[in-house]
Amino acid sequence: MELAQQNEITRLAVRAAQLMLAWGAESELVEDVGQRLGVALGVESVELSISSTSLVLTTLYQQRCVTTTRRLRDHGLNMDMVCEVQRICVMAEKGLLDLDQVGRKLRQLKPKTWNRWLVVAIIGPSCGSFAYLFGADDTAVMLTVLASCIGMVVRQQLAKGHFNLLINWAATAFVTTLVARLAAMVWPTPDAEVAMAAAVLMLVPGFPLLNAIADMVKGHYNVGLARWGQATLMTASAAIGITLAMQLTGMGWI
Repeated sequence: MELAQQNEITRLAVRAAQLMLAWGAESELVEDVGQRLGVALGVESVELSISSTSLVLTTLYQQRCVTTTRRLRDHGLNMDMVCEVQRICVMAEKGLLDLDQVGRKLRQLKPKTWNRWLVVAIIGPSCGSFAYLFGADDTAVMLTVLASCIGMVVRQQLAKGHFNLLINWAATAFVTTLVARLAAMVWPTPDAEVAMAAAVLMLVPGFPLLNAIADMVKGHYNVGLARWGQATLMTASAAIGITLAMQLTGMGWI
């Protein structure tokens, strides 16, 4: 194998790992796919070091090492992208893709996004279902649907404007709680507090927390703690937004 070919294999393996980590895959899976793809393309072994902000990957072939580093930028969650990278890896292992085809497919990967209004239409009834499960009456369920739909629109607009994630979370929690509270004043219900609590459940950072636990259980403490810290800050931001809205409408805890 020529040095140029090993360099290209190194670039493709680290690109695959970079995509998976940026789109929310757990560290153990990222490491596994990066190593398998490199071996499938022809090197003897692949060593991968993962931190919360960067990747370092080394390929070994006949005592010759090639090392490269990539900075990691978080793109949110997209399991479709993670699955596509895994599919490319499997196809390379089965001999269905050569070096050039793997590179072309990785470059062609584009994240698929849902229609924003479809997401709003899904989030509203989802939060309303939580309110129903918590024992709220029909009026409170409808208030939950209304508040969560408006909150989701605010969250999408702030994300579109590339606002900081923590500001996004706090503002969305504030608007959602405020709408739920004001709507309960117009349409009184004894379960107004249930509606306010259920409407903000869309802000629970469940996936980052699960990934953080999975990373730490499997020994990737660096990435796991970083993800845990991010999830904690997101939760704290939502709590600040909820508290401000409750203070403003006379239901504050302070």
